[in-house]
Amino acid sequence: MAQTWHCTGLRWSAGGSVRPELTWAGTRTTQLTWGKTVTFGVEDGGRRVCVGARGHACPRRVEVSARSTGARCEECARLERAHSVAADTVADDPRPYHVYLAWFGPGLVKVGITALERGSARLLEQGAVCFSWLGVGPLMAARRAEEMLRAALGVPDRIPYAEKRAVRAALPATEEERSAEIGVLHGRAVALAGWPESLAPEPFRPVDHLRVFGLDAAPAAVGEITGLVAGGAVSARLVAAAGPDLHLRTGDGSVVVLDTRLMTGWGIVPVSDPVSDPVGIGRVPFPVRPFPARATHAQDELF
Repeated sequence: MAQTWHCTGLRWSAGGSVRPELTWAGTRTTQLTWGKTVTFGVEDGGRRVCVGARGHACPRRVEVSARSTGARCEECARLERAHSVAADTVADDPRPYHVYLAWFGPGLVKVGITALERGSARLLEQGAVCFSWLGVGPLMAARRAEEMLRAALGVPDRIPYAEKRAVRAALPATEEERSAEIGVLHGRAVALAGWPESLAPEPFRPVDHLRVFGLDAAPAAVGEITGLVAGGAVSARLVAAAGPDLHLRTGDGSVVVLDTRLMTGWGIVPVSDPVSDPVGIGRVPFPVRPFPARATHAQDELF
């Protein structure tokens, strides 16, 4: 009987040689490099179950949708967010926080905060193509600045991953072009009245992740896998990765995106006889949704 593994997600380091790695229940990790063949199957006859919350297994082992990126039942999802900085339920964290502007593609800019000690790991996890710090200070000051900037600059604090993926095929060629939007917004942000006194502004120093993600040399992706299927499999070459996404060159030469969060909750098994099917084995393919044609997006109130 084949050994069954359980994926816990894609992890990025933010220092030294930045590379993504898949993490598995226990202490296993799989280092990912461009050109590596990614081959795995989903347990035949298995079901996708809730991954639990805060390090604890779901007591009822609830079955969850193949399309869910959270892979949690309602009860475990509430527990996971109960002490989440992102959900604004923590007010007494003594650590300093960075406020940042992140750019994902033309017209897609967001504001956010991340603990200073995490460095740029949060930006890598989100798939930010370019970013710059805005300021650093206590959590509540960072929160106030984030809310102020959302209103004053007309930028969100969240951007759906589907939108991020759709624009990666048409990113500007130069770092200067990719950082231009956040450069304008950075200047406007630090000049605003009402900037929290305990938040120290930081100069505009754009950091570009295009080469880190491998997107500078990867063919444009044409679609995304919308969910895994029991008995299905993947055998493809990794050409890029951004945030939780793997960009995979399939057997027909096209590139599709696999959000590794869709792997969690499934039993993952080795494939002894990889095939050249684009994203499937036998009669159980993984469904792929093509990216829609997308006009250049003009973000509201940029200027």
